[in-house]
Amino acid sequence: MDSINKNQKEENLKDVYGPEAIEKIKELAKKAGSFFFCTAIQTGKPFATRPMAAEEIDDEGNLWFLSANDSHKNKEIQEDNRVQLLFQGSSYSDFMTLYGTAEISTDKQRIKELWDPTMKNWFTEGEDDPRITVIKVSPNEGYYWDTKNGMAVGMIKRAYGAVVGETFDDSIEGKINP
Repeated sequence: MDSINKNQKEENLKDVYGPEAIEKIKELAKKAGSFFFCTAIQTGKPFATRPMAAEEIDDEGNLWFLSANDSHKNKEIQEDNRVQLLFQGSSYSDFMTLYGTAEISTDKQRIKELWDPTMKNWFTEGEDDPRITVIKVSPNEGYYWDTKNGMAVGMIKRAYGAVVGETFDDSIEGKINP
């Protein structure tokens, strides 16, 4: 492997699957709080992106959002439902990218379950605003970069590595397959 990882003395690659992948998605999404929701993804072309926050992440790892039916995002999902979510929880760890498919619905019960009073900034008629839609993103693959033991231990290891001239960064990364 031709990368910085070849200098790492500790194991730093760990792919996660099934329930472990879902827990990793929940953990890193919670740390990030908000993230970039990307649509119109085509090789060699700029993609559309906007900051968003999930209203919920369910037990299957699906991310749920409220969105306006007249938004660019909804129009782009109707044309191509493949999306990418980009997360950054801190300056040095808690990074993740997820690829998945998005579904748009107008399920009134689900809107009621996901409603938060602050959403009235975008939906001025409240939870009954006719523009509200629900977007469900079902991740099918991803990748993460994190620390094994938290930022404090990671910083100590990096400092030690800098002193002795060896790689000790406490990083862990791998594929995410829910």
